[in-house]
Amino acid sequence: MAVVSISMPDSLLERLDAFAEEHGFTGRSEVLREAGRTLMEEFDEKRLEDRDLMAIVTVLFDYQTTDVEEALIDLRHEYEDLVASNLHSHVGENNCMELFVLEGDLDEISEFVGRLRATKDTLLLDHSVVPVDDLGDKPL
Repeated sequence: MAVVSISMPDSLLERLDAFAEEHGFTGRSEVLREAGRTLMEEFDEKRLEDRDLMAIVTVLFDYQTTDVEEALIDLRHEYEDLVASNLHSHVGENNCMELFVLEGDLDEISEFVGRLRATKDTLLLDHSVVPVDDLGDKPL
């Protein structure tokens, strides 16, 4: 097995070690291997290629940063064929959350998420993508 050296802030290393201990991992290497496998599976494009997809995208930003909200409005209009639904909500005292429901193919969804990631001053961006044809096999 190859040995890899990585750099990370001390605070993250402490959290990693605590997580390993709390969840029964043999050490930080095992946690990082599992995290890597999970991340790679999440972004396994072959599994998602040539399929109708649904995505949920959440963006969190400071409500006083009006540039973010304007950028999100512009994207929503630019991708109106992709955006099936959009919800704006206030979170805490200073933040806003935008939730986007997307329906399209992998290239369209990836492009939209990439444009969101490039939006300056977002605090958080999270998304999940599922093939629409998988939904019929699972109870809701």
